[in-house]
Amino acid sequence: MLLIIVPVILLTLFFAWRYRQSNKSAAYDPEWDHSTTLELVIWTAPLLIIIALGAITWISTHTLDPYRRLDRIDAARPLPADSRPLVVDVVALDWKWLFIYPEQGIATVNELAAPVDRPIHFNITASSVMNSFYIPALAGQIYAMPGMQTQLNAVINKAGNYQGFSANYSGAGFSDMNFQFRGLSEADFEHWVQSAKSGSARLDDAAYKDLVQPSVRVPVQRFGDVQAELFDRIVGGCFGAGAMCMNAMGH
Repeated sequence: MLLIIVPVILLTLFFAWRYRQSNKSAAYDPEWDHSTTLELVIWTAPLLIIIALGAITWISTHTLDPYRRLDRIDAARPLPADSRPLVVDVVALDWKWLFIYPEQGIATVNELAAPVDRPIHFNITASSVMNSFYIPALAGQIYAMPGMQTQLNAVINKAGNYQGFSANYSGAGFSDMNFQFRGLSEADFEHWVQSAKSGSARLDDAAYKDLVQPSVRVPVQRFGDVQAELFDRIVGGCFGAGAMCMNAMGH
């Protein structure tokens, strides 16, 4: 702003002094209406500012795109070429959170865990109304919408327990729609996965139909086995035998 304001103020004072009535040496040209040099001076600085702000906005927007794959673990460490992200499918229910780990074959309710310094790729949807998936210590909020799938790429750099919640009002149980996010070491995460696998509960169509019913202050639940492609059917609204998914209906 000073690049514009300071020259304008100085030139205003200069013109007032230069073309004062008592200054007989100043050129008097009542027919004057244009100066290419003056136009260049007036427009160059604003254009340069707009170009600079536009470049910063463009670069920052694409760098912070939540769908963009991470290229570094933190400010000082680039992402190793052979690094594979942890995939987590997130379902916003009324009024609880369901997390499915497709590669590990487990699922949890109101509990999320991930190893430190390993990228996490979230696939996010909702069962009924729009919610917003938000872990302040991890990344910005991303909307969870029924019949749609949003994404988020993030990484946690410090072990600990962090709060997660919905940042979008979704009804009577919204205030208690919280969950715990646990940043663990690789060894502790593997132990957590094996602990979940040891349970006898299985998340299938029948279990999901019970889980999707509105409930408040639901304790942590773990499922040691998950029915294949359940998350895809949740997104498509076709969980249950013989149900047609929305994408198939569109075709």
